[in-house]
Amino acid sequence: MSSMAQAQPVKITLGTATPGGGFPVYGDAFIAAIKAEDPSLEIEPVNTKGSTENVPRLEAGTLDLALVQGEVVHEALDGIGRPPANLKILTAIYPTAGLFVVKSDSPYRKIADLKGQKIAWGAAGSGLVILGRYVMDGLGLDAAKDFQPVYLERAGDGPAMVLDGRVAALWGGGIGWPGFKAVMERGGRFLAPDVSEIERVLGKHKFLKPITQPADSYPHQLTAIPSVGSWSFVMARPGLDAAVVARLAKALHQAEAHASSQMADTTAKNTLAAVTSPSVLHEGVLAYYRQAGIGP
Repeated sequence: MSSMAQAQPVKITLGTATPGGGFPVYGDAFIAAIKAEDPSLEIEPVNTKGSTENVPRLEAGTLDLALVQGEVVHEALDGIGRPPANLKILTAIYPTAGLFVVKSDSPYRKIADLKGQKIAWGAAGSGLVILGRYVMDGLGLDAAKDFQPVYLERAGDGPAMVLDGRVAALWGGGIGWPGFKAVMERGGRFLAPDVSEIERVLGKHKFLKPITQPADSYPHQLTAIPSVGSWSFVMARPGLDAAVVARLAKALHQAEAHASSQMADTTAKNTLAAVTSPSVLHEGVLAYYRQAGIGP
């Protein structure tokens, strides 16, 4: 690709999620990282209802790129409950360890204690809701029937509901997730599957991965917390120019050298490790990876 082609101005859209969630925060960091490396790539963030809206909007071509939770990627590409999606992956975002957060003085100590209680599972269109459904199913529970489910209009509404007692717990995941940060700053505590529960979930849903939330990811979280979850991805609409995608892949790779905390896991190495097969990567990504000597 010529230097002139690389400098050609391009405008693209990036679907994120509802305000107050992790995807809009990541989206801002993603755009800043790309712009720092390739200023002629102009990316406009678009707030959406989350992963479950982002996939059909990519298919319809009303978004160029979108952030999609791992469970939604799995269902879309494998055609679970729908026809297989003709979408490709640009990059891995970060791993999400699914957890509950409760108030520090809460009587709940394990997941079974939350049965029958009001649980804020997240925004209705969020992939975190689907992650919760899979994790609970792996434990022999139904997220919609064994708890009193609360689905949020905005992801940012959840912390206040925990802190004032309207719900017993908030489900979520990811390092730097705003919902967890807001509760932990005011005095919170995490609940996660124990070792045997992790084994049960992974045994039933093999696309999920063991993921540990590192110590000090949040205020007052002194130890690492093992759980289960998946990687989220940036996906591209069908027909997005491979040359543009190669520029995006190059900018992301160059940004690794000075990545912000939000972008720390967004690397070519993690992308290759997180995908089920290189065939799910966009052809522009594969072309850049081969050119850079990092591809399959």
